Amino acid sequence: MKTILSIALMVLALCLVSEAQAVKVQEGDFFFLLESVKKLQELTAEGSNVNRMQNPRLTSTSFASVCANPSLPQEFMPLCMKRGASMSLSRLAAVPMDICEICAFAACTGC
Repeated sequence: MKTILSIALMVLALCLVSEAQAVKVQEGDFFFLLESVKKLQELTAEGSNVNRMQNPRLTSTSFASVCANPSLPQEFMPLCMKRGASMSLSRLAAVPMDICEICAFAACTGC
């Protein structure tokens, strides 16, 4: 019984530490979990067929609908309320996930 309890406590501690060490993406003064940025990218891919390499200023209208989407993680709401949110969201939508997961991208931290 003591063994099971100690293993459970170790797993709980590992989960808490791994959450604190989660990869985060920085955009200005905001930090977002990598999983949330992936969800944002999914929503922007669904909402438009715009090539990610295209000028972000041309995609500003699609981000208003992304901010209104109930599937958008709540941690993006302060950014959505900020002036210039479409530019910030377009930069987040263009973050290369494969490079960010290995922390080779300057905006990604927490590896």
